[in-house]
Amino acid sequence: MAKRRKLEAPSAEDLSRIEAELAGGGAARLNPAAPIAQVAAERAGAFDPRPAEARAASARDRADAERLRDAEGRGLVMLELPVDDIDADALVRDRMVLDAEEMGELKKSIQRGGLRLPIEVFPSPEGAKKPYGLLSGYRRLQAMRELRAASSEPTFATIKAVIRDPAAMGGTFAAMVEENEIRASLSHYERGRIAVIAVQQGAFGNVEEAVAALFPTASKAKRSKIRSFAVIFEELGDMLSFPDLIKERDGLKLAAALRDGAEGRLRAALAEKVPETAEEEAALIEAALARLKPSKADPARGGRPRKTFGAGPSVALKSGISLQAEEDGKGWLIRLSGKRVDRELVETTMRELEALLSSNLR
Repeated sequence: MAKRRKLEAPSAEDLSRIEAELAGGGAARLNPAAPIAQVAAERAGAFDPRPAEARAASARDRADAERLRDAEGRGLVMLELPVDDIDADALVRDRMVLDAEEMGELKKSIQRGGLRLPIEVFPSPEGAKKPYGLLSGYRRLQAMRELRAASSEPTFATIKAVIRDPAAMGGTFAAMVEENEIRASLSHYERGRIAVIAVQQGAFGNVEEAVAALFPTASKAKRSKIRSFAVIFEELGDMLSFPDLIKERDGLKLAAALRDGAEGRLRAALAEKVPETAEEEAALIEAALARLKPSKADPARGGRPRKTFGAGPSVALKSGISLQAEEDGKGWLIRLSGKRVDRELVETTMRELEALLSSNLR
């Protein structure tokens, strides 16, 4: 016969310990429900009383929603956006001139068959006037707005658009330039202009970096030409009436003169008359360049001679060093030449000049 166990009442110490465990969450470790109750609860939560067809349709909807969110995130979904919700000037455009004849043809095409290619937009930053900024498709957006202004048809109040992430495309400027490089060839001046503007707006550190990033597939020679036309935009952009029509050969001559300090004289020549045609402006530039007198070539230097516009005094020292003063469009230059001229001597001369000029200006 089994021996019965004697039950004893818990002591005061045991009761205190049990109360402390319950207050500290010990009860959470206790599972008051039997295992069968847990299984029943889980099966009840997973039970879907709808018919099989409804459950399958719901699953397809969830899958479609996931695919839609993924496609929207990758810019693969085309939307219909109000034309008034898009800021066409969110970026400085690389395309400077809209050809009236081409715009007329585009509007006729839209009226006949609708807009076939969507524009590209990007979400505007917080606080912007309009929810979207235009990335590419300026001509298409402008055509739709002109059609809406001339007609009350609601079809012209919205435009097909794709939302892009500029950061994933190399930045807003790069994305915009890439679109125009593919669909509508830009002039060298337009390319140089947008490179300078991108630098001015902080997208790149300098023009060299901007040209390399905006036109990565261009040849070395083409990038060099773009940089030359960037110089023209920087120095003469406000003086030129038809800059995008400057011929490549004339533009390279003009850029070379600007690099050699002829900015002042060229600006003075262009200020004499406002040209009415691109041909008239080209003639003004050609005449101004012809009046510039280049310096004689130095065989020791090689390459193209640097143009100068006034030779100053020269001094030949007993040490074998020669000093030659020259004046160009930006000021005076002092050239040091001789076998003993090196970087250390030039730096010493600069310090002496600094001390001399500082004392004379007090």
